[in-house]
Amino acid sequence: MAKDRKIDLVILGLLFHEDLTGYEIKKKIDGSIRFFWKGSFGSIYPSLSELLRQGQVEKAGEAPASGRGQIRYRITASGRETLKAWLEDSRASNELRYETMVKLFFGGAADRKTALKTVGAFEAQVREDLATLQLYRRNLENVLQQEDHLYYYLTVVFGIEVYEAYLSWCEKAAALLAQPR
Repeated sequence: MAKDRKIDLVILGLLFHEDLTGYEIKKKIDGSIRFFWKGSFGSIYPSLSELLRQGQVEKAGEAPASGRGQIRYRITASGRETLKAWLEDSRASNELRYETMVKLFFGGAADRKTALKTVGAFEAQVREDLATLQLYRRNLENVLQQEDHLYYYLTVVFGIEVYEAYLSWCEKAAALLAQPR
């Protein structure tokens, strides 16, 4: 498995818990880990094909009542070993890529009103995501005795703290941008 294809490992992690179709994998990514990982159909399906070729996953039949003959995938013993080896490796690439920050970096090409609008849009998205994370936290606090939920909870709490820091930054950035030149 190519080391730079983390989507493969994300897929293996999701399949560790249950058999899924490519569409369901995308829904899981968008619904549960979207705060720290993105995945597109354009990366998921080629990854599934490669994982299948490598014997990391296998076909588990068609999704019930899908009407479209979607293939359900299941992790294999080899896939479990790959996932475990990755989890046991303490090294990790933690890249941040925020288009908002790129826009602000080049903000001098526009005006402060444009930058304020950019910060405001970022703040609105952060507030929306923070509300979702807070809901997840409340739900997970009731099931922390289940091992997997403890790990989900830890990622949610991390997200809440990061998003609260983002809101603090938004406030400071907006105040600076609102000052006269």
